[in-house]
Amino acid sequence: RGRLPPGPPAVPLLGSTVWLTNSLADAEPLLRRLIARHGPGVSLRVASRLLVFVADRRLAHAALVEKGASLADRPAMASTRLLGESDNLISRAGYGPVWRLLRRNLVAETLHPSRVHLFAPVRARVRRLLVDRLREEHGEAEAAAPRSVVETFQYAMSFLLVLMCFGEQLDEDAVRAISVAQRDALLYLSSKMPVFAFFPAVTKHLFRGRLQKAHALRRRQMELFVPLINARREYKKRQGGADGEPKKETTFEHSYVDTLLDIKLPDDGNRPLTDDEMVNLCSEFLNAGTDTTSTALQWIMAELVKNPSIQAKLHDEIKSKTGGGGGGQREVSEEDIHDMPYLKAVVLEGLRKHPPGHMVLPHRAAEDMEIGGYLIPKGATVNFMVAEMGRDEKEWEKPMEFMPERFLAGGDGEGVDVTGSREIRMMPFGVGRRICAGLGVAMLHVEYFVANMVSEFEWKEVAGDEVDFAEKIEFTTVMAKPLRARLVPRRA
Repeated sequence: RGRLPPGPPAVPLLGSTVWLTNSLADAEPLLRRLIARHGPGVSLRVASRLLVFVADRRLAHAALVEKGASLADRPAMASTRLLGESDNLISRAGYGPVWRLLRRNLVAETLHPSRVHLFAPVRARVRRLLVDRLREEHGEAEAAAPRSVVETFQYAMSFLLVLMCFGEQLDEDAVRAISVAQRDALLYLSSKMPVFAFFPAVTKHLFRGRLQKAHALRRRQMELFVPLINARREYKKRQGGADGEPKKETTFEHSYVDTLLDIKLPDDGNRPLTDDEMVNLCSEFLNAGTDTTSTALQWIMAELVKNPSIQAKLHDEIKSKTGGGGGGQREVSEEDIHDMPYLKAVVLEGLRKHPPGHMVLPHRAAEDMEIGGYLIPKGATVNFMVAEMGRDEKEWEKPMEFMPERFLAGGDGEGVDVTGSREIRMMPFGVGRRICAGLGVAMLHVEYFVANMVSEFEWKEVAGDEVDFAEKIEFTTVMAKPLRARLVPRRA
């Protein structure tokens, strides 16, 4: 009843012939070439599955907002079935009651502003931790052999998200163990498991070593997470008793795990979540707030190193809100950043030019759809090319230049709505019914930590180790050459 978006030729069994010379795990350069050749909507086939990629903001709005319910589902993943894992995750569940229950729980019980405010002392603790580590590891004394700052960002964000998740302030070794387990699993699953999209009945035998490795990585997460979940279960029991034990200084009053322990699945006999399901949900929570945030921080700080005039303008705004410079300048509070328009412009420009995810998680068409004159058939997998929209030279002035002023009055990004409800100009958090639930918290974290890092240090380029904006695809799109900088303290 309509024509599919254009794409390269396909053959039975294999799908698109481009897979003879390209990997599914590294498809972005291929998609850029196909979009340049065929236009903003492209079809590819993986075996018998149809994949549609959209790089146009208007087509994205028509699909995700105007016809959002039809694209709110998720495609099944062959690797998930082969590993025997449940789909009871916010990012993976089908568009139905389980997804609504899990997402509503996260939004209402952990990401609601009243809950987010509870974690303000934790964020202040992490700010001090981050500043102290940056001073020790990247200050002027270390300038001769500077280390990558992203490792410091990753540890600080892991510390914060682990405490929010499990309600316990763990020591550095424990936080690092969780961070390594998460990162190992994330990178392995994103790089080694796409092969099972082709002929899983065959590839599960050819690549059984990969499945065994994936099982081992999941067991490691279970070993680390289940004792923490059980400790929180016991804590909640004591809180309910009349003579509960005193709370440890390292134990926080609220955690994401608390909310998971209260969930009952009404469509499955009103049962509680299993330990496996809770471990998966905790892993999802940590991934969503750690890797993406540390990636965004690295790109933004790299741009500020490369653009000292922008960094100076941001520092002037910060000084005006925090009582002047030198020894009289205090730390930047969460209340301060609400009234810093240039800070918000810097963060938005960073997310436009360097979105941590160059594509959103895939959507599945629940019915035949017509978008922009093309047929999207029921069951097709549809994805949206976030970076291409944010860098579209037809929509943005000099899109590959870092210009925060574009988000201020008179700029081409003035009043941009990152939720995309009115129109899509950029969509670093996705758009529509599957938009990232943590959008507000993510913006808070990035703005808060960028402001404090600029307040504490002048970030300078290292001679002979200049900033390089080349990209590398991991789980997120990171700097191929990690940022190294010389940090000059601003306080006496």
